[in-house]
Amino acid sequence: MRSFLISALLCLAAGVAQADPLDSLESLGEALFFDANLSANRTMSCATCHDPEAGFADARETDLGRAVSLGDDGGSLGDRNAPTASYAALVPGLHRTEEGVWAGGLFWDGRATSLEDQAGGPPLNPIEMGMADKAAVVERLQENPNYVTAMQDLFDKAVFEDADRAYAAMTSAIAAFERTEVFAPFDSKYDRFLKGEYQLTQEEELGRLLFFSQQFSNCNQCHRLKRSEIDPGETFTNHEYHNIGVPIHKAVRARNGVPLDLADAGLLANPEIDDVAQEGKFRVPTLRNVAVTGPYMHNGVFEDLRTVVLFYNKYNTKAAARQINPETGAPWRDPEVASTLSFKELTDAPALDDQRIDALVAFMKTLTDARYEHLVDAD
Repeated sequence: MRSFLISALLCLAAGVAQADPLDSLESLGEALFFDANLSANRTMSCATCHDPEAGFADARETDLGRAVSLGDDGGSLGDRNAPTASYAALVPGLHRTEEGVWAGGLFWDGRATSLEDQAGGPPLNPIEMGMADKAAVVERLQENPNYVTAMQDLFDKAVFEDADRAYAAMTSAIAAFERTEVFAPFDSKYDRFLKGEYQLTQEEELGRLLFFSQQFSNCNQCHRLKRSEIDPGETFTNHEYHNIGVPIHKAVRARNGVPLDLADAGLLANPEIDDVAQEGKFRVPTLRNVAVTGPYMHNGVFEDLRTVVLFYNKYNTKAAARQINPETGAPWRDPEVASTLSFKELTDAPALDDQRIDALVAFMKTLTDARYEHLVDAD
């Protein structure tokens, strides 16, 4: 794919009109992805929370670090961490698996059935891009003559006569861009290892063996989709929903005003779900680019990838030292929702020593796309 991405970034940074022709759905979608004019105060675009230079996650610092994202109004903070848009095109729609388990869907609770649905959410979210309605977004689109020409050429001349139709055209263009290999290059050290182009270090190889082992770790129960250990299309998630006992992020709640006693319902917050057994369950995220897209968990409560592995390990050991969160120096706090823990999956593994914990972290770092490897090296 030609690097329209680079030219778009340069033009936006310089405040000049996009010079490249918007002659395909993907190129139009890319321009829209970076367009801050589609937010109420013209300060926020899709790329603001899904920065292509930061693993398509939100790299902005707030007074809470990067746990949750700051809205277009300059003051609102969300309650969930912005997940990476890397490899999001490979997430299936929300569905029941053959085992009857919910899987798929975009956002942490699967409420968007497709990339198009997901792209349509943030512009209208009052604490994100803050636009009043679809018609207001379409008016912004029409301010740009290049968009008008492109959308009329790519759809039809009457595309702007109906706001819903124009809005759907916008989201389909953004989704088309997100389906390009820019978001899913499959060129990490792990991918190169599968092709014989990279030799894993001893630590990375130990981590790989542990990760895929059915005996020595439980990582692959949820963070593995393909059955072959050498499948080049592995996304490192089965897209299922689980409650792993993540605690409330108290600092976020103190700042965004959401009451501490109001648990994030997870999948149960999805309007399509009314089964209380799904409360507190969140979609298993991809491990692609995980080393550069922290903080971690649905609310950004953990800063470090090693902390995440230690958090999982606490379920499999009674050692007092393993019951302490290294980021706080205090015991791991209680789950936000305790009643629906995926207890079997969490406890189906032996305790890990420091060598194995470090090896798993080292292996997960090999899942970083080539363009972000310098970010891992900088850690």
